[in-house]
Amino acid sequence: MKNSKPALLGAAAALLLLGTHAQAQDDKIMIGGAMSLTGVQAPLDTPALKGAEVAVKYLNDNGGLLGKQVELVNIDGKSDPVTVGNVAVELIDKGADLIMAPCDFDFGGPASREAQSAGLVGISTCASDPLYSSWSLGDKQFTLSMWNTTMGAVAADYAFKEKGWKTAYVVTDQFIAYTKSLSKYFVAQFKANGGEIILEDTYTNGDNNFSAQLARLQALGTKPDVIFLSSYGQDIGAIIRALREVGYDAPVMGGDAYDDPAMHEALGEKLGNNVFFVTHTWMGPEAHPDMPKFIDLYTQMHGSAPDTSFVSTGWDTVMMMAEAVKAAGSTDGAAVAKALEDGEFKLLTGDLNYGTAEEGHAPDKAAVMIELKGGKPTFVGWRRPESVPAP
Repeated sequence: MKNSKPALLGAAAALLLLGTHAQAQDDKIMIGGAMSLTGVQAPLDTPALKGAEVAVKYLNDNGGLLGKQVELVNIDGKSDPVTVGNVAVELIDKGADLIMAPCDFDFGGPASREAQSAGLVGISTCASDPLYSSWSLGDKQFTLSMWNTTMGAVAADYAFKEKGWKTAYVVTDQFIAYTKSLSKYFVAQFKANGGEIILEDTYTNGDNNFSAQLARLQALGTKPDVIFLSSYGQDIGAIIRALREVGYDAPVMGGDAYDDPAMHEALGEKLGNNVFFVTHTWMGPEAHPDMPKFIDLYTQMHGSAPDTSFVSTGWDTVMMMAEAVKAAGSTDGAAVAKALEDGEFKLLTGDLNYGTAEEGHAPDKAAVMIELKGGKPTFVGWRRPESVPAP
């Protein structure tokens, strides 16, 4: 009995601390980010985080959200799925109301799974594999991006219908779900359009040796009209260089992983030509009338203008979260998810409508086509395919 009073006092103190923490949390809305600032995912996640920081400042400068200030807390996911999952748990324990997940199913999925387990809405800034869906991750999980069904279809339609390229050589990096499904949907749409795939080949990210693939291509004795290269990171530039050095000057196409200034610089003025890629938006007024305003806010905060569309994915993720929270009147996961399903969002990355949870939260969204000229990206335009392959 001697220790009962101190024990009771300790319990009371703990409850008091808990109450203080809860009160502090009630004064703000916390967005927890598991974005990767290091590793192979960093060129996609770091710009998105910077864009998200601009959005949070903008919200707070204009009265906050539901009368509260918004706080963005990011912990480096380190381009490691296990770390990303652990980070999400830590953020939820810290009181996160919403989770911002990395720009990929393999890397971002663990964060959304933890958000779902906690009853929170999670949104990936730009995961495009159809696995990033409510079917796989739960009824409170979304991605800002169009799916690869759209990304692949836009590339195939542009190649066949607009450019008249009838034959294609397709290389699929076996790295992650994104690289595998992107080429899958390109092939499906290209064939549906009447195109011919003269060779489908594979590559393993990090090999840094494309000689075996080149030998198989050269053995065909015919050159493709277009090369579709579904890869990731700096391997894209290395493969394009290898193709060009042996005389394959056909246009090269790919997805949003090409939207990387470091890759453009590596190709340079000589090799950075006749390269086309599908991505989220264009950092200019041609893409959206509000883009100059965003670029100005971004430049004021970060000291230089953005050089990739991935910054817009971070801004749009936060601003869409804010719209949904306002519509829901709270950060309750079910209510915010319903607001996302019911809403129509006008974003820098294009208008977005989600399907229901039963429909996978399929994102109905257009995409942007970019051409690389002299190592510099140029805006081709928005594209929305009339039809897309089934996910």
